[in-house]
Amino acid sequence: MDNILTAEHIVKDYAKHRALDDVSISVPRGKIYGLLGPNGAGKTTLIRIINHITAPDQGQVIFNGHQLTAADIVNIGYLPEERGLYKKMKVGEQCLFFARLKGLDKKEAERSLHEWFDRLDIASWWDKKVEELSKGMAQKVQFIVTVLHRPELLIFDEPFSGFDPINAGILKREILKLRDEGATVIFSTHNMSSVEELCDDITLINRSRNILSGSVHELRERFSNRRYELSFIGDPQALQAAVGGITTSFELGGVDANGYATATAALADADAVRAFVGAANGAVMLNSFRHLLPSMDEIFVNAVETYNSEHSITPDQQ
Repeated sequence: MDNILTAEHIVKDYAKHRALDDVSISVPRGKIYGLLGPNGAGKTTLIRIINHITAPDQGQVIFNGHQLTAADIVNIGYLPEERGLYKKMKVGEQCLFFARLKGLDKKEAERSLHEWFDRLDIASWWDKKVEELSKGMAQKVQFIVTVLHRPELLIFDEPFSGFDPINAGILKREILKLRDEGATVIFSTHNMSSVEELCDDITLINRSRNILSGSVHELRERFSNRRYELSFIGDPQALQAAVGGITTSFELGGVDANGYATATAALADADAVRAFVGAANGAVMLNSFRHLLPSMDEIFVNAVETYNSEHSITPDQQ
């Protein structure tokens, strides 16, 4: 796979605290890569290293096939969690200032900025001072400044913090569009609800270490434990007897308003789906059958609990 960025065995210490402990990630080109974990896990430290703001104590970052240098930062757009705008400047004036710093000429910058202001519905704020903006409006402005020069790699650290659901949805749409136009996105968050909507691949950092990496689809499959739900009409006991040799667990549920009974089952083998459906259909009349995929919240909790158990970390140490 073509990776735009690889961080290899990154270690970073601050005084007596190890912020990153042998962390490695590989970010595929043209994808949205989720950098997940609780607050204080080390996500922002890794982002600061990728942005050449600070240097690792050990390890290296490879960008576009070579070791990351300060010259590469022009190809990276970074929206930090801590926003930074000059409050007394007018919004349009400030955006032009940042655009010129990123190499755009004035005419090109004005054209592109007005397009973005129209898209994000903030055109009327061009001549207002930054201090008049709400937190959400200020975030929209910084989002525009971050993406304006169309960098190859975009890094968003908690980009939806402070947004209402409507504006968060607008920003999600724009991030997906940027990916579809060829940008690679690193999306850092401790909020799992956006991950399934946006991310193609993820790394979960906990207690300064990478404890889980992979594509969202593959991880949901892996953590599903081959669990399925079905609804049916017929004898539940006959169904359980028919599928008993194929399943490792079988639980009956209730009966819905349409008279269909429900059950959940875990298969002993990943290739047993067809045999399971055939056996079930021979015993009862199936109405529906679906794979029970876990949410990213469930995967997060499962991975952290497994890591803590393997490393003898007690709840009071977390």
